[in-house]
Amino acid sequence: MIDKISKKFMGLAIAKAREGIGLGQTPFGACIVKNGKMVSCEHNAVWKKNDITAHAEIQAIRKACQKLKSVDLFGCIIYSTCEPCPMCFAACHWARIDKIVYGSSIKDAQSAGFNELKLSSRSMKFLGRSKVKIQAKFMPSENAELFVLWGKNKKRKKY
Repeated sequence: MIDKISKKFMGLAIAKAREGIGLGQTPFGACIVKNGKMVSCEHNAVWKKNDITAHAEIQAIRKACQKLKSVDLFGCIIYSTCEPCPMCFAACHWARIDKIVYGSSIKDAQSAGFNELKLSSRSMKFLGRSKVKIQAKFMPSENAELFVLWGKNKKRKKY
């Protein structure tokens, strides 16, 4: 059973990803929560910023660190519409985020045409001996729908 609180915050990440798609960005969103309250919620901004590191998770981490005035996000959960890439997973680890909850997988992103490394979050966790908890495939159909929506945009761009 999906708990209502997690569903609410993943829903915010999905809504943010939809907003990004509408602005010509890629289909990714992330929401950071601490003590049951949203700290930040961002979409991918790679094309807007001409910055390949402006993934949704990185955007959300940057904003959360500014808002909390700390680089230590201990006690936070990040809800991501897609499994974090190695860069985003490493940022979650370095920020000491407690838990990553994601919807679609890296394989789903690859299937949509994204240039993803074939290195899963679970592999990163194991290889790096990270303590971050991972909850995979949360609300998978709702998150997979983002790739469909993005795929219908004739002006879509991949990286």
